[in-house]
Amino acid sequence: MPRVSAGLLLYRLARGGLQVLLVHPGGPFFARKDLGAWSIPKGEAEPGEDLLAVALRELAEETGFAAEGSALPLGLIRQAGGKLVHGFAMQGDADPGRLRSNEFELEWPKGSGRRRTFPEVDRAEWFDLDEARRRLNPAQVAFLERLVAELEDRRRA
Repeated sequence: MPRVSAGLLLYRLARGGLQVLLVHPGGPFFARKDLGAWSIPKGEAEPGEDLLAVALRELAEETGFAAEGSALPLGLIRQAGGKLVHGFAMQGDADPGRLRSNEFELEWPKGSGRRRTFPEVDRAEWFDLDEARRRLNPAQVAFLERLVAELEDRRRA
């Protein structure tokens, strides 16, 4: 059975157009990865758990940021490893310089017997859509496209 996660794509309308907040995973496995490694803040959901509540919780745990307002459902994607991710979007703002992430512990280097603590997220940044497409996990780019389509539909209505 695939793991199920939920995440929140925070967006804002800036002078240059639409921007989205993405996060870079912390820890040694992603330290030298950039393009295609960024993500929306997301985390695993327990069976029966409210997915929007999971997305909001994970935003807070991974960044220290909160979002309020009405959420736009962005549907479901399947990442390369098989994980299913339910996406939501909310308009908001946050200062990446105030990032506060929860941490995890890992034996590092592997086989050394030493345990180290790493932030779950080591960076957050606002990107315009073109740059977000380059940085984002390829499967999650669908969330950007769905957000753009939804905002365009609302603008026309």
